[in-house]
Amino acid sequence: MPNFIVLGNWTDQGIRNVQSAPRRVKQTRSMVEKAGGKMQLFYTMGKYDLAMMIEVPNDDDVMAILLCVGSMGNIRTTTMKAWTEEEGAKLLEAPHP
Repeated sequence: MPNFIVLGNWTDQGIRNVQSAPRRVKQTRSMVEKAGGKMQLFYTMGKYDLAMMIEVPNDDDVMAILLCVGSMGNIRTTTMKAWTEEEGAKLLEAPHP
């Protein structure tokens, strides 16, 4: 199943409503689980306010979820598709065309 690393920052609206962030995280997790996936969230310090690890069946699902989350106006995200160490090793060790 594809993995995604999602980095997020609060918008002005998001930081004003930060006390409701745990409820919004539950909503996001529910969307991920309905799509057949799993999610881990970490609140962070530094350039980003949060980081999520999302595993969902396909790219379209994660895009739909993050568009929905972004449209709520509380966070802006940067998303990276990720491969596990084992998946990456297979790609790196495979013959290249």
